[in-house]
Amino acid sequence: MNLKRRLQGNPLNTLYDEVQMPDKIRRSLNFIILGNICGSAHGIICGGGTTAMIGLATELGANDMAFGILSAIPQIAALLQLPYSVLVNRTHKRKKYMLTLGVFSRALWLLFGLIPYFMPMASATLQLWTIIFLMGVSSCCGSVINVCWFPWLSDLTPMQIRGRWLSIRESILAAANVVIGLVVAYTLDSLPVDIRYVIVFLIGGTVGVLDMLAFAPCEEVYSAPPQKQNLFKAFGEVLKNKPFMNLVIMWTVWSFTANMSGVYLNPYSMNEMGLSFMQIMLFSTIASAMVAIVVMPAWGRMIDRFGCRNVMLVSCVVASLTPLFYLFSSPGNIWPTLLHNTVGALFWCGSNLTANNMQLSCSPDETRPTHIAAFSCITALAGGTLGSLAGGALLETWHSANMFTGAVDRYQVLFILSCVLRLAGVFLFVLRFNKDNEARPKDLVRHIFRSLAGPLAAHR
Repeated sequence: MNLKRRLQGNPLNTLYDEVQMPDKIRRSLNFIILGNICGSAHGIICGGGTTAMIGLATELGANDMAFGILSAIPQIAALLQLPYSVLVNRTHKRKKYMLTLGVFSRALWLLFGLIPYFMPMASATLQLWTIIFLMGVSSCCGSVINVCWFPWLSDLTPMQIRGRWLSIRESILAAANVVIGLVVAYTLDSLPVDIRYVIVFLIGGTVGVLDMLAFAPCEEVYSAPPQKQNLFKAFGEVLKNKPFMNLVIMWTVWSFTANMSGVYLNPYSMNEMGLSFMQIMLFSTIASAMVAIVVMPAWGRMIDRFGCRNVMLVSCVVASLTPLFYLFSSPGNIWPTLLHNTVGALFWCGSNLTANNMQLSCSPDETRPTHIAAFSCITALAGGTLGSLAGGALLETWHSANMFTGAVDRYQVLFILSCVLRLAGVFLFVLRFNKDNEARPKDLVRHIFRSLAGPLAAHR
């Protein structure tokens, strides 16, 4: 039975039929989704801000600044995406880099849970810094992944179905995240401390390698011939692209203000509110994934109908407010975490999907890898890294000065500050985007309210 027949009635197959896509390209896109599912599992387990890493770092005595460093390392390493993008443009060997540097980057995560066994006589601090070092090496090698797979996806997916394909992909990944999150949380909660991180990071490293291997059977398609680019000249071309740079500036500010507080939400839930691994996974990763399954296709349609500018504005404004739920936190109270990750996911799905769509639409085919790399470098370093470190520095400073020890603690003050700055950034920079639709923001808000009110009225 051929691929087309097996996928009959599948939303992906409908999109492929719409553009009369060849079977080899369909197969490649399906393998990319398979790889992304494994990559999503890897991302839930492996990274500076994951539940598993927070637990391991806590066991090794990490403070607020250490959590900030762990979250910042992958974003600092994103600077390497610029030279990697020039290399990819020059050589057209995406698959080779994914199957070498990419595989090595993911395989290193097999070692993380084993560090205490490899260094049993070392202090907890040395073990923590060894983990930080390994994460740096992995992140540096893994920086090539983004400049390979995202432009690769763009070259495989026709523009007329790209937005809908991305929304279907996000829904599939969200469904997979529910299952993956439950397995990871159960493993962390049920296994003894001395082996839980060994098992979890062995799983994370394995699925990360499988993510890279899924690209092996994919067709390499390039929309432009190989180009010998000068790094500084290529970056200069990006800086001249005004619509693209408006997006970069806005998303950098958004990343900075979001990471100021976002990095510390799970440590706060675990260490201050006393939630278990399973509770954090259920009311954060899984709750947001289930919301994404439902709303992601709707955001794809709203982008087509109301334009990226309107969707970005409305979704970012509401998402900015959700950390304020943590002002009502108390030991054992699950509601702040649950509400932040459900109400927030309803809207940050829209902002993330819009940012991905705008990266592709605002970047020329012939220099897309460089544009994607520049976006990642600037937003990760000036946004994510500095935001994480700024949040950690503020928390450590307030703790040393014995500030905010009353009804509102230092973490809650940080959440308020982040919310105010995030809202200011959204109104200041999103409104500078070029209008890509005749609709107005209030038309989108009215549509959202009608969409929500219809089912509620029918239920009554």
